Amino acid sequence: MPFQIGSHQFENRLLLAPMAGVTDRPFRKLCKALGAGITVSEMLTSDRRLWHTPKSRLRLDHRGESGPRVVQIAGGDADMLADAARANAEHGADIIDINMGCPAKKVCNKAAGSALLRDEALVGEILDAVVKAVSVPVTLKIRTGWSSDSRNGVRIAQLAESLGIKALAVHGRTREQKFVGEAEYDTIRAIKEAVTIPVIANGDIDSPAKAAQVLAYTGADGLMIGRAAQGNPWIFREIQHYLSSGEQLAPPSHEERLTTMRHHLNALHEHYGDFMGVRVARKHVGWYLSTLAEGREARATFNTLDHKQAQLDFLDHFFDQTSLHTPDGSTLQ
Repeated sequence: MPFQIGSHQFENRLLLAPMAGVTDRPFRKLCKALGAGITVSEMLTSDRRLWHTPKSRLRLDHRGESGPRVVQIAGGDADMLADAARANAEHGADIIDINMGCPAKKVCNKAAGSALLRDEALVGEILDAVVKAVSVPVTLKIRTGWSSDSRNGVRIAQLAESLGIKALAVHGRTREQKFVGEAEYDTIRAIKEAVTIPVIANGDIDSPAKAAQVLAYTGADGLMIGRAAQGNPWIFREIQHYLSSGEQLAPPSHEERLTTMRHHLNALHEHYGDFMGVRVARKHVGWYLSTLAEGREARATFNTLDHKQAQLDFLDHFFDQTSLHTPDGSTLQ
């Protein structure tokens, strides 16, 4: 089912959530190839004085990515965010996304991310400035509110729509909850009923059945998948297949898992270089291995390897010598 933001149309309504330290260019390209309709960049600071750092330079790198390109920016100053939006649009961003959903202390302590939800006047100032600064569509990511006593997601959504925001992603937790407890979808449903712009549901969508349930309950226009894609980028095609056919797609084969992990590992080394590539690969391969019953011990061994070829050889040996099972005991073919 096509999905549209502004004038941009996407193949489907499944989005890879922006996750700092996770959704780098290699992972975005992989998820796109495996069925994500939209991938969003890692959060980029709105302070352009920091863009010269190695981390920011890598986050600005979108080489080889098919469009439309969605770049997420974060900050608490309206003028600075507007300036960052303009610079990213000039750099090739097709859609600018504003982060008001991140619960991390280092973000919230700087009055950015979900901390902004406490100050609706400032939210309005920021949204107005960014929308006016660029000609590309601007979207917004929020939580349901700051705390259980301050679920102001509906008001924020209505404010966003009135100021020209073209789509809204809502994580079904407050900032206070971080990622603890279960996501709730009542607020997302209320937001969907209160606005006419596309609403994207986010939070605890970890299976095709859960995706269908959340869509049906909230009436959301799209779904955003975050942590459930770590180590399981195939989740996008599995959800898409289930939504279109009502049938469960077979999990990736033994051979496909190895091929995908090797491709991903090589892409990480190409993107980060050998020194950082080894370290970032440990994180991503660790997530892949954690989806397998035999993966815990293998993960500990993999984390001791200190160069690319040793990592590749380990994966070849692991998949050649091990009869793999999912944590529920199912055997992988």
